[in-house]
Amino acid sequence: MRTLILFFFTVITILSAQAPVFDRYFSDRTLRVDYHHTGTKGTELFALDKLYDEGIWPGSRTQLLDPLNYGEYMLRVFDVASGALIYSRGYSSIFNEWHSTDEANAGIMKTLHETVRIPFPKAKVQLTISRRDKRMIFRELFSAVIDPNDPAAVNRQRRTPQFKQTKLVDNGAPSAKVDLLILGDGYTKAEMQKFRDHAKHYSDVLFGTSPFKERRKDFNVWTIEVESAESGIDKPGKNEWKENALGTMYDTFGSARYILTEENRTLRDIAGQVPYDAIAILVNDNRYGGGGIYNLYTTCFANTDAKGMEWQMDYVFVHELGHSFGGLGDEYYTSSVSYTDFYQSGVEPWEPNLTAATDRKELKWSSMVDPSTPIPTPWNKQAYDSLEALRGRLDRLAPDYYAKREPLYQATQEIVKNAEYKGKVGTFEGAGYVSKGIFRPAVDCRMFSLSLVGFDPVCSAAINKVIDSFTR
Repeated sequence: MRTLILFFFTVITILSAQAPVFDRYFSDRTLRVDYHHTGTKGTELFALDKLYDEGIWPGSRTQLLDPLNYGEYMLRVFDVASGALIYSRGYSSIFNEWHSTDEANAGIMKTLHETVRIPFPKAKVQLTISRRDKRMIFRELFSAVIDPNDPAAVNRQRRTPQFKQTKLVDNGAPSAKVDLLILGDGYTKAEMQKFRDHAKHYSDVLFGTSPFKERRKDFNVWTIEVESAESGIDKPGKNEWKENALGTMYDTFGSARYILTEENRTLRDIAGQVPYDAIAILVNDNRYGGGGIYNLYTTCFANTDAKGMEWQMDYVFVHELGHSFGGLGDEYYTSSVSYTDFYQSGVEPWEPNLTAATDRKELKWSSMVDPSTPIPTPWNKQAYDSLEALRGRLDRLAPDYYAKREPLYQATQEIVKNAEYKGKVGTFEGAGYVSKGIFRPAVDCRMFSLSLVGFDPVCSAAINKVIDSFTR
């Protein structure tokens, strides 16, 4: 097995060294590949749906092979004539999260519509999708040969833009920038000024937060003013249903605060009006919530009725972009989630800010750890866990939730603020929804606590690497 693994990495190293030339293999367009993803526990199937010629290619023309190795899945594109690997990208999906829920474990089958986007190839390509196994090794699950010159294979229809689009921040050509697209859901036509104000606010919040603040010139920001027939979004748990254009809803996987949409085709049809690398969906609703999946999209609630709690929306927006854009894992472990066995004991997570390693030499971020910092790194975890247990018993949807939560929250913050190794990079136990055996790099971070604290050095470095993959 060790020999096979070494051979695999040797092949990837050779292929990476022979970086493909964009103009040799691709034209300056985007090929959108839609497919159906079906399965249940122990089963996973893919079926090609439709191909679209969709606008200019917004991604890098120099870093065509994924330099990051983030994500649950790996998309690879090979030139059929030569067999050369000419494009790859890691990503995650709603399906892989659902695959870890009790519903999937019960044997229920589900189908989700998904999309991958690649530079438009000039000749036949083989597109493959692989998924990590329990040991984090990619295993191929799907393969299809695509002929871009087959007139019946690719939909080349030019769709008339449905909604008004604006370039909110313009720093240059999409090929050399990260193009962030902000969409709204649950905003009626009469509420478009509210959406514009929200989009501007969240753009300012993002670029007021390091390391995005220092990399502002590397971004373009687009908005599309998506009009919904009704204000607000679905809350299935309360039997509240809205005619919202993008189909976002609370209660995903049974979590009241988790907001996603399964209306992928609708989302992609609308988003394709502009060049984009990342999508953020602002939700015109007042219940706390959001979501973020790597290389898919971010969602964030954009209203609140709780006075003094407006900062929580700013927290959610940046935190969820940490997931969807930066590939960061959740560093908290006490809040309830619907996943089971999301991280395997003793297996190193792919997320750059989570680790199962307890040996200093094996740490992903070992270069950032001071020799004097003990590994694992002590913090007052027992006291923190006791307070979080009390908070976890509160009803998040109750009118007095914030009043009851606040003293507990302040007490946990005091523990974090007074930690012996606060401000140091180490390995602090408790992360990724797991209390034991998974470690985070700092005692506090935007990916750990519900606060406006910044990203820790490891998370900041990971985000910078993602930005570099689009711009350098």
